[in-house]
Amino acid sequence: MKRRGLFAFAAAGVIIGGAWLTTGSAIRAQQPAPPPAAPPPAAPPTQAVPPIGPPDPNLRTVALPSGKKVHLLPATLETTQWGWFDNAQPPVLRVNSGDTVVMETMMHSHNQVIPGTTIDQIKKLRTDYPGRGPHTLTGPIYIEGAEPGDVLKVTINKIVPRAYAANFNVPGMFGEFPKEYADGQVKYLYLDWDRKITEFLPGVEIPLKAFPGTLGVARKEPGRYSSVPPGDYAGNMDIRDFTEGTSLYVPVHVPGALLWSGDSHAGQGNGEVNLTAVETAYKELNITVEVIKGKPLDFPRIETKTSWITMGFDQDLNKAWDQAKAQTVKLLSEQRKVSAEQAAKLMQTASDCRVSQVVNIKKGIHCLNPKNPSAREDMERPTKETAKYYVSHAKDADLNKAMDTASMGMIKWLESEKKIARLDAYGLASVAMDCRVGAISDTEKNVHCVLPKSIFVAKR
Repeated sequence: MKRRGLFAFAAAGVIIGGAWLTTGSAIRAQQPAPPPAAPPPAAPPTQAVPPIGPPDPNLRTVALPSGKKVHLLPATLETTQWGWFDNAQPPVLRVNSGDTVVMETMMHSHNQVIPGTTIDQIKKLRTDYPGRGPHTLTGPIYIEGAEPGDVLKVTINKIVPRAYAANFNVPGMFGEFPKEYADGQVKYLYLDWDRKITEFLPGVEIPLKAFPGTLGVARKEPGRYSSVPPGDYAGNMDIRDFTEGTSLYVPVHVPGALLWSGDSHAGQGNGEVNLTAVETAYKELNITVEVIKGKPLDFPRIETKTSWITMGFDQDLNKAWDQAKAQTVKLLSEQRKVSAEQAAKLMQTASDCRVSQVVNIKKGIHCLNPKNPSAREDMERPTKETAKYYVSHAKDADLNKAMDTASMGMIKWLESEKKIARLDAYGLASVAMDCRVGAISDTEKNVHCVLPKSIFVAKR
């Protein structure tokens, strides 16, 4: 009532210099002034908001109309770790074999690498926290019944990324060529999921295909370890073929397996040369976990609809190749029921091996191997430009040098022929170039880096 009276009075007059001037009609309509209003009650004393207490883990499991249950795992400061694995970390969720988990992930450094964060700030997030990786990892998830010696199968059902991403190289610190690119930059990108592309530069569109750069179980070694190097626990594999509809098979090293995921990607080149892919976060990473007993593995494998993927990791790319070859020969021998010698010969004509990445302390090579015995993978290894690809090829007795020469050749070609600025050329190679392992011998190792011409939608 008091508000309405004041409003009616104001409607009949105006304020000038802080005093009321009323019209004649308002004066005639004036009533005796009401008594002064009582002062408002004193505000209650300020109190600290008490903590709400730990969440109820039972409320992370919901029933669907179909009758199935799904576990919901949001990405919070309490359900994520920044940059490390620790097999003593208490699980944030416990599930059964066969269950489905829908988790969120964060951007790097507990969601601090987001549009507006500068490259100097990104570098500081690494230098101020030595020993840990940049990745924010959601988990760990404890899978009931998983024991050392078992295998955990993780199937990716669905991925729903955010609408933005970043690509950056930290100045002078990481990447394949830290000395050559001692200056750094960060690019923030809009992800057009209707068209499944991102415009990396004007007239340059990169196709998008989401996959988790990091998904792995706890290491067997106690203690806290950086999330950067991959290993027999999987982890930061950066294998771009590990996408929706594929399954990871990884050895279990501790009770419950302890599963994490992060380093979420919207796309990546084979090589990831400037350190980063199309780095994003997931609104939904929908996975199903299954414990497999009695079929031990010594190293991770990935199953796609048509292929099995084997892999190798080492600081020396030559040794990563040796491990990938050994795993491939083992797989082919098991599947085709042939000797190791026969499997090695078959690998040369049927297995498609790529350089996964060269920036994770341990470099990676992965090989796609067809399930169909009569099929072949993509064995195209051009040495010069084709109708489909721009090509940079190099050979050397050292696979590391062959990779360095081939990938740098493509970067320099982008600078000179496409007139792309040097840091943009470095980034474009990281997200779009596809470096393939060619013929390998003791004296000569070939790397063929190709770049699809289709990404250039406008002449440069």
